[in-house]
Amino acid sequence: MNNSIKRLVMAQFLSAFADNAVLFATISMAMARVDLPAWYVPALQGSFLVAYVVLAPWVGHAADRFRKPRLLTWANAIKGLGAGLLIFEVEPILAYGLVGAGAALYSPAKYGILPELCDKDHLVKANGWIEGSTIVAIVVGAVLGAFVADRVLMGALIMVVACYALSGLLALTIHSPEKPHAGDEGPIQRFTHMAKTLVATPRARFATLGVTLFWSSSVVLRVALVAWAPLVLAMSKTTEIAELTLFTALGIALGAFLAPKLIQLDRLSRARYAAYAMGLAILLFSTVETVMMARLVLVLIGIAGGLFVVPVNAALQEIGHRSGKSGAAVAVQHFYENSGMLIAMGIFAVTAGQGASPVTSLAVLGGLVLLVTFIVSMHLPARGTTVEPGHD
Repeated sequence: MNNSIKRLVMAQFLSAFADNAVLFATISMAMARVDLPAWYVPALQGSFLVAYVVLAPWVGHAADRFRKPRLLTWANAIKGLGAGLLIFEVEPILAYGLVGAGAALYSPAKYGILPELCDKDHLVKANGWIEGSTIVAIVVGAVLGAFVADRVLMGALIMVVACYALSGLLALTIHSPEKPHAGDEGPIQRFTHMAKTLVATPRARFATLGVTLFWSSSVVLRVALVAWAPLVLAMSKTTEIAELTLFTALGIALGAFLAPKLIQLDRLSRARYAAYAMGLAILLFSTVETVMMARLVLVLIGIAGGLFVVPVNAALQEIGHRSGKSGAAVAVQHFYENSGMLIAMGIFAVTAGQGASPVTSLAVLGGLVLLVTFIVSMHLPARGTTVEPGHD
């Protein structure tokens, strides 16, 4: 890794750490309420995702128009403001939604800058480092955030704001050699063109729909754990539930480490086997009844997920970089991802409100992952060169 990638990895760790710490701090605030409705936690998670969908054309355009290190700093400032509102006891759904707006701006800059900092041959490896640092941040942020929030909620929120500030300052030290160029297209036109590009070929459709599948299933799994752990494992504390996510995160980190060795960009079709494995592991998880078995299966889910998401992320970044619209490509990717997550969370929230068991929800989720993987893999060439817009 060159120095700029190292700084990006460190900035990403701090920002992702804060993202996950503030999530569990917010959940801790919510769970402290009397008679918390079943739909509240899914709605809370959904408030974070809405900005990715609504702001997608503009955040992608911004990532192509402004220098990405500066944009990372602005995004962290917005996230810090959202976390600060929680300190003043603003409604958590609204405050966490503002954190989501900052995250929506942050992501196109974070992923769009990678092709500027390294060549194509090292893109999967750089993604592995980014995903690996993110997963470590998820582990530490979720567990430490929940631990501190269960004891000193205000201290957890101050820690989050400080991490966003440090991440923003570190981002300013990243040197990107490429000058931003948004072209003559407006945000909507640019977004629409890239949206068509990302579904124009079998490989592009596989990568686009693949990341949508991964994140939709991941968000449902994470929220389902909040209801599943008290029911099946008799867990009552936020910290205990957060510790379960640690094992999924460790698995994803391992999968992200293995991905560059097992699935190169010209072998992208191999990623579908990891998606099938993830679906089967989620099905297996729905039958678990002990803490030890839950930890083991969550690690397996994570490994499969890491093997799947790293190469498809790299493929999408290359599409955007070759088209000169890396920010727009990531924004469209997140539009698809978060639209899928919102739909999945909406269905989960409705079924939870109707009294559906989280065990049943997990079994259905595993089955849907297998089915959707089969659908998005249809007509996918077994082998080919890296993804290019307009070419199979």
